[in-house]
Amino acid sequence: MTRDQTGCPGETAEAAPSEAAPSPLLSDVIGSLSPGRALDVATGHGRNAISLAEHGWTVDAIDISRAMLDPARRRANERDVSVNWLLADVDDYCFPSGAYDLVTISFFDARHRLDAIRDTLSPGGVLYYEHHLVRDTEAAARVDARYRFEPGELRAAVAGLAIDHYVEELDARRVELVARNPPE
Repeated sequence: MTRDQTGCPGETAEAAPSEAAPSPLLSDVIGSLSPGRALDVATGHGRNAISLAEHGWTVDAIDISRAMLDPARRRANERDVSVNWLLADVDDYCFPSGAYDLVTISFFDARHRLDAIRDTLSPGGVLYYEHHLVRDTEAAARVDARYRFEPGELRAAVAGLAIDHYVEELDARRVELVARNPPE
């Protein structure tokens, strides 16, 4: 079932200016790698996918919501870049093994699919992940906290990958990770 069929509250199809560009860290990652094949998981507004395509990457972008993909597709067309937009549920998606040189995940709880996502990285492939962080035990009691990482949880969840960058900003309740799949 797609997000637009379930009517998720708070979902808007048009990107705010802050949602139109990737994070500065992802921009640095993109600039440090030779373009290859990339996957943007739960692409939403398509900010990461479009930026990757603008930098010469061959991009697949997956999201469960047609209401998000259609405007993202229009923005890519306006910027004259090509992205393969995939309407699919990340929970059920069959990630191809060793297919991607870069996988990006922004503000989506993919911890239950991290093994499959790790397996879709090519040897030496890079995982970029930014997400919300639970700041304290009081916040953990809230319902929405179940979709946030506990401090240290993301680092532990990517065991087996070499971590190039890992920052937990407790005040901002945010975590960033750049990790690399070992080469063969």
